[in-house]
Amino acid sequence: MIYLDYQATTPLAPEAREAMLPWLDGPGGAGFANPHSPHRPGRAAAAAVEAARERVAGLFPPGGRVVFTGGATEALNLAIMGSARAGDGRSVAVSAIEHAAVLDTARATGAPLTVLPVNEEGLVSPAAALPANVRLVCVMQVNNEIGTVQPVDQLAEAAHGAGALFLCDAVQGAGKFAAPDGADLVAISAHKLHGPKGIGALWVRDGVELSPMIHGGGQEQGLRSGTLSPALCAGFGAAATLMMQRREDDAAHIERLWTVVRSVFEDWTLNGSETQRWHGNLNIRREGLDAARLIADVREVAFSAGSACASGSGRPSHVLRALGLPAEEAKGSIRLGFGRYTTEGEIEEAAAAINAAAFEQC
Repeated sequence: MIYLDYQATTPLAPEAREAMLPWLDGPGGAGFANPHSPHRPGRAAAAAVEAARERVAGLFPPGGRVVFTGGATEALNLAIMGSARAGDGRSVAVSAIEHAAVLDTARATGAPLTVLPVNEEGLVSPAAALPANVRLVCVMQVNNEIGTVQPVDQLAEAAHGAGALFLCDAVQGAGKFAAPDGADLVAISAHKLHGPKGIGALWVRDGVELSPMIHGGGQEQGLRSGTLSPALCAGFGAAATLMMQRREDDAAHIERLWTVVRSVFEDWTLNGSETQRWHGNLNIRREGLDAARLIADVREVAFSAGSACASGSGRPSHVLRALGLPAEEAKGSIRLGFGRYTTEGEIEEAAAAINAAAFEQC
């Protein structure tokens, strides 16, 4: 099986797995201990959590704190719902191509919602009009479906000029790009950067106050009650450190793969900006193609038609529709995601299988 779905999840780095194993040990090593317990094994587990927190903090600018969550979806919910002031009448602004974790949560606040449009390249303009009473602006760093890289620093500046906080979903950009300096809240996920599933983080700028969503024992600085997993934290920390250490090498590898993948799919049409994008994401379309059928036909390659969170819905991608594509073209689009562990040979072999199946359709 050739895996080309890095936007859905990334392979666990061996270094992250090794970092997790001591904290899964049985009674002899006591690595399984509750990090919130006062005894010696508990204190050791707590120290592992704090060491991991420091490593994850290396992905962010100074002047903030890292709150561990169960994943990026929870982190985004905490940021949006936790910053809400019920009944204050102030609105929330989100881009039209945000992940459902942002779009649906913003709607769930009950606050007036402004959707910021994107152009045909999938980019939000920093000059986009913000409502006068906006309190929170949410724009992702790298889109999970089409890979476009948004001008988040300028958008954060515009949000602050309107008196609002700026939230950035950096799930697809963490470790690949520098975190947006101007953001007040940044959400990331471990399993999108070669860490384990089941853990994410919300970075909160100093001075920004949030209300908790999950109540109980008051863990995670009072913002996220519940027992942390030292194993997941350790794996997250190791993966974050590795992303920083390997950033240049990973980026160079991606550029080599991008050159190959563009050449073997030259007859397809690119969705989204050619220049303002992450080159580990290729979203392309072909006239007359049924992407769902293509995915079923090419069983030896793992790829997708868009977000894994919306797969099986049968609805055209809201991201592609926001670019102005008609439903037929949106349904004829596929997404190939590749990264650290992908080889050039795998790209070429996958392309041969996908192109052959697509030719039969079209």
